[in-house]
Amino acid sequence: MDNKPFTDRVKITVKAGNGGDGMNSFQAYKGKPACGPDGGDGGNGGSVYFLGDRNMHDLLSFRYTSKYFAGNGARGGTNRCTGKQGEDVVIKVPLGTLVRDAESGKVIMDVYEDGEKLLLLEGGRGGKGNVRFTTARRHAPDFAQKGVLTKPHELILEMKVIADVGLVGFPNVGKSTLLSKISAARPKIADYHFTTLSPNLGVVRVFDESFICADIPGLIEGAAQGAGLGHAFLRHIERTRMIVHVVDISGMEGRDPVADFKAINEELAAYSEKLAALPQVVACNKCDCAGAEENLVRFREAYGGKYRIFPITAVKSEGLEALLKEVVEMLKELPPAERIPAEEFEFDEGDNAQFEIFRDETGAYVVVGGLADMLCRNVVMSNPESMAYFQRVLKLRGVIKALQAAGCKEGDTVMVGDTEFDFVP
Repeated sequence: MDNKPFTDRVKITVKAGNGGDGMNSFQAYKGKPACGPDGGDGGNGGSVYFLGDRNMHDLLSFRYTSKYFAGNGARGGTNRCTGKQGEDVVIKVPLGTLVRDAESGKVIMDVYEDGEKLLLLEGGRGGKGNVRFTTARRHAPDFAQKGVLTKPHELILEMKVIADVGLVGFPNVGKSTLLSKISAARPKIADYHFTTLSPNLGVVRVFDESFICADIPGLIEGAAQGAGLGHAFLRHIERTRMIVHVVDISGMEGRDPVADFKAINEELAAYSEKLAALPQVVACNKCDCAGAEENLVRFREAYGGKYRIFPITAVKSEGLEALLKEVVEMLKELPPAERIPAEEFEFDEGDNAQFEIFRDETGAYVVVGGLADMLCRNVVMSNPESMAYFQRVLKLRGVIKALQAAGCKEGDTVMVGDTEFDFVP
């Protein structure tokens, strides 16, 4: 017996690699001690990716490894050599895994297809070597830029089974037996409640058609509020296109199939309006048992006007052909399952707040770092509003105070990237 716990929701920590620092270096030959700057850029940090893997069926492996950190970029070298890039981290997950931000709960991505590789975090940029700061006025910059530092982020991985049809119903009504008869799946089957402790998937083939069917662990009354196993697994029905509701029509355990059917539908509605709206067909199982005939008559009277009802005996494979034919025809009319769209979200890596101040050989104060790079990308020097934004950011991010602390006085030359201006405190 497989005693491994089924895991479909975990918290992990991920981090992209830091960028390597740029090199501050000068060429030197025998007899020529200073031949100009030659410091190379630092390597970019490794990125974090998610990869869909159809051979994974739950998130159990993440219970043992919960931290995934990409490699850091190497420092730049002499002779203008760029540092080695940090190694990427590729995290394999089952198909249908939602990646959420742990703090906000927002969906960042839905890993939906086998083999698709999705970028989550890009590695930190490597810092520029001192050769990159050479200009017509600045021939020997004696400084280099540090690499961008990245932050760790907590994520929630939430698995939602991808299936066309979901089998639902009270425990021990025969869902696993039905799945074993219509597909090659071999779920655990026994005559006691909660035999199924995880969703089982099977590919059902009906002549030239096929669909994926999921046996969802037994629901009970109060499942939407967390009773029984239902709350843990209701999320797996959300992706299905339709439901096959399995009912023990014999009532052999002293239950009323009419009341059971109503109770399960109330639980689906309590959990999600989307689940309540899914098309359903009813498989009245155990029709060979005593009391089934009378209960089937009552069930048809109660629900026959709204649902297609199919009497079956799953253990003997009786009545399955008509049921499967109906399911195939309904699926032809239903829209395909869709990827859950990502929500608007952006990680705060903090690199746009980083800056350093150096003084070059001309006496100018040079501001470098993530903040300087961001301003260079966003500021248009010829636009007065853009320049006002530029000045405002320098004050808000503490650059003006840092320049004053470094000895910068009114009228001194300041360079932020390629932007040069006279300092005004």
